[in-house]
Amino acid sequence: MVSKWSGVAFCVLVMMIMMLPNAVMADESNKATKVTFNEPVEVPGLVLSPGTYWFTLADDSSDRNLVEIWNADRTRVIKIVLAIPDYRLKPTGKTVINFEEGPSDAPEAIHSWFYPGDNYGQEFVYPRSRATQLAKQTNRPVLSTPEPTPVEAQEIKQAPVNAVTPSGDEVEVTEVIATEQVTPDAEPPSSLPKTGSHLPLVGLTGLLALGGSFTLRVAARRIF
Repeated sequence: MVSKWSGVAFCVLVMMIMMLPNAVMADESNKATKVTFNEPVEVPGLVLSPGTYWFTLADDSSDRNLVEIWNADRTRVIKIVLAIPDYRLKPTGKTVINFEEGPSDAPEAIHSWFYPGDNYGQEFVYPRSRATQLAKQTNRPVLSTPEPTPVEAQEIKQAPVNAVTPSGDEVEVTEVIATEQVTPDAEPPSSLPKTGSHLPLVGLTGLLALGGSFTLRVAARRIF
């Protein structure tokens, strides 16, 4: 009887171990990130009070994503934010949150969030009126969506997205991405820009030749 129950316990243990990688991958896929702010922080449509929150990626697609902002114990979704994939050249091993520049007496507005080790992060989309203000403050385009912004996740994801320039004009998102992002698979240039003559290269070659000659003479003296 003891051996029978031992065998059952062993099988259950094996099944639990086999399930562990799936749980880890599930947590990786939603990019669950715990963040703590010491001061008020602005996200699209809401100012977060100082405290601890969780950011998770609720919906990941090729052109637009949904970011869920949870309370500290991750029992309630406080806000769902529309985001567009943002790219950076050098990923880091820690969470990176970039902020928009603004007045020192106002809460900082989050521009983008990067999960540790990822090249691609999430650039937040702000309501049109707020995006216009941020564009003027930062002197660069800010992603925007028409107001009033929807509340339901599916409606949020289907909302049209543009960008507002510092002058208040609306432009296509692709125009902003083209100027801000760098293609990760871009090939390095096959030749250097032709902005100078070959004289520095000739001079460097001459110095290397002289140095080599001097080294050979010293070596010859030591041998003989």
